[in-house]
Amino acid sequence: MSSLGATIVRQGSGPATAVEVTGVAGAFCQPVAPLDCGNSGSTMRMLAGLVAPHPHTFTLIGDHSLTFRPMERIRIPLSHMGAQLDLIDGHAPMTIRGRPLHAIDFATPIPSAQVKTCVLFAGLQAEGTTSLAESIRTRDHTEHALRAFGATLTRNGEKLSIAGGQKLKAIEATVPGDISSAAFFLCAALLFPDSNLVLDSIGMNPTRAALLDVIVALGGRIKMLNVEERHGELIGSIQVNRAPSSPTTKPFTISGALTAQVIDELPVLAAIAPYTRNGLILRDAQELRVKESDRIALVARNLRAMGAEVAELPDGLEIPGGQTLHGASIDSAADHRIAMAFSIAALRAEGDTEIQAAEAAAISFPEFFTALDSLAKR
Repeated sequence: MSSLGATIVRQGSGPATAVEVTGVAGAFCQPVAPLDCGNSGSTMRMLAGLVAPHPHTFTLIGDHSLTFRPMERIRIPLSHMGAQLDLIDGHAPMTIRGRPLHAIDFATPIPSAQVKTCVLFAGLQAEGTTSLAESIRTRDHTEHALRAFGATLTRNGEKLSIAGGQKLKAIEATVPGDISSAAFFLCAALLFPDSNLVLDSIGMNPTRAALLDVIVALGGRIKMLNVEERHGELIGSIQVNRAPSSPTTKPFTISGALTAQVIDELPVLAAIAPYTRNGLILRDAQELRVKESDRIALVARNLRAMGAEVAELPDGLEIPGGQTLHGASIDSAADHRIAMAFSIAALRAEGDTEIQAAEAAAISFPEFFTALDSLAKR
């Protein structure tokens, strides 16, 4: 954002950090160097929609794993809007030669909040009204944020529309705790009968909180302590512990729309599945194969290294419950979610577990191991 002309001032540190952003009122400048998105596919895909209407050339780059993430899924709608976007075999680095855009009526071929955000950001700056249809409802943080900043969006069933030319206004916002990061500790609480954990100020957006339903289905007990709304987002405190019994003897199945809603939490849910009473069946999750790593293959390989029985499917996994695992050497492939997921699985394993490239956790959760160390009872 600084490279594009915004002024960023940070105040404080840790959870109390405040970030003051002075915007450019819709007039980005020409960056003097490539925009480095690091490991973040979200950054690259959303930023592409944001900069495409501006009359400059933008080069978006990332780390080694990001260059393998599929970017054709945003090139197609942006090209239909009139943008010129160049990739290498469908992947980054990405070069965007900005130009005026026109509205489109687009249906997302795969459920993706990142693609949705890319199109909405471009549509906000395009001529006409852009419509986007998604057959499976994905997380809607962008919709709430745009409305909070003063934009008008309309939803009619599957179709979301935004008119171009709208101006945004500055706001004072509170960013809630990320439920995808909280997921690791929610899952840890399922592993031990006497666990008891309270998490404060967690984002409880309904398009994300399906995770809590999964936690309950896998043997957890969730209690909502308080919930409030800020700029359209629900923020609350929750208590989680392990339920004394299971209402069913069948493995829980995650598939269809539910898979899309908990896509980021699937690695840790799968990593603890052998310890649950009834196990887990995961389907319709082929998107996991094109994340920072092939997360389906890595979860299966690492669970087997810990002695688990697991069946790898083209689009998911079948993991029986009631298993006993042992410590092992875990290959995280420098994938932050794999490193953190197997840190949780290791809590219940017999013996020591060593996680290779565990420092990758810092990509999304720099304080993860400090927090885990403070929670673990020895």
